[in-house]
Amino acid sequence: MAGLAESGSNPDVDLLYDINGLAKDAPGWLDRTVGFVGEYGLLLAMVLLIVACWWGVRRRPGGAEDAASSVAALVWAPLAAAIAVLVNVPIRGFVERPRPFLDHQGLEVLVSGKTDYSFVSDHATITMAMAVGLFVASRKFGVVGIVIALLEGFCRVYMGVHYPTDVVGGFALGTAVALLLSPVASMLLTPVLKAVDRSPRLGWLVRSRAARLGERDGFAPGARSEVAAEERDLAA
Repeated sequence: MAGLAESGSNPDVDLLYDINGLAKDAPGWLDRTVGFVGEYGLLLAMVLLIVACWWGVRRRPGGAEDAASSVAALVWAPLAAAIAVLVNVPIRGFVERPRPFLDHQGLEVLVSGKTDYSFVSDHATITMAMAVGLFVASRKFGVVGIVIALLEGFCRVYMGVHYPTDVVGGFALGTAVALLLSPVASMLLTPVLKAVDRSPRLGWLVRSRAARLGERDGFAPGARSEVAAEERDLAA
């Protein structure tokens, strides 16, 4: 593959050329699609996944404390991503690693305008931090989130804007921030979400109306409908 000679015995650069080389052989429409997905699409998918998880959590039967804890974990996911990106600012400034296409010839670069440093990848950091935060809230949604983060990492190398180690470093940073600060975040956010749950105007952010009615009447929403059906049958 072109450029391998200058990579020497560096496995990081070798893998960069191997993965980015796929872009050379792919049709133009596929490269454009991967470029858009890797730059914007997977970040949007992660946000939508968190929203979908929130929608399911707030409709789930359970007490106010359980609901507040679950929603607090979801709120922590994007906050963890934001904190991880802030932590990455001094890391990038200290390492000062140029983008791979500046030091290595023959790469297929799918996006332009990347003039900042390469290590570590912000995209990999953000998606993995949100994925791990989501995993704390919901194993099912979290696994999907981790798959999205892994795809993001692959896309960044495929696009020619990051070394594989940039991506691995981003995964490690995002995971560390999301996990290590999760207990503190839960301790701070859960009381806030409990207060929101008690609010007549904002309570829907924590629990849906059906979940509230189910708790008030002593039934889960599904159980209430079943009891109503039985009462109708008896009356008939």
